[in-house]
Amino acid sequence: MGAGSGSRPIVVGVDGSAASKRALRWAARQAELTGAPLRPVLAWQLPPAYGMPVDFSDTDFAGQARGVLEDSVTEALGERPGVEVVPRVVQGHPAAVLTEEARGADLLVVGSHGRGAFSGMLLGSVGNHCVHHATCPVLVLRTPLS
Repeated sequence: MGAGSGSRPIVVGVDGSAASKRALRWAARQAELTGAPLRPVLAWQLPPAYGMPVDFSDTDFAGQARGVLEDSVTEALGERPGVEVVPRVVQGHPAAVLTEEARGADLLVVGSHGRGAFSGMLLGSVGNHCVHHATCPVLVLRTPLS
């Protein structure tokens, strides 16, 4: 099936980290091989206020997230990726957003660690949640140990 012909997407979690860019490159290659559209997804949340009211009205968090996603896609795949890319920026917790975005997808791809990784962990909390709760197959692309 060719891209745009109704095939189910390959969803990939992106947070700007090196691990997510590796996952994005892997997912793009799989999308190219299968003719599936690629849906890179970046989730964002408001920073915690810790009980103090904070005025975030002058900050465009969604726009900043969109910039990180666009930069990550361009850095990982180049200006002309060779597959249909349908990026999504969604407000919410990354684990919940990715499992929701992956409903009806052929595959969900995540890196083994994102920006909040603790050294030595085999799998980050977002990847762990996705493995246990996604309704489609999940591929966790392991980050090589240094």
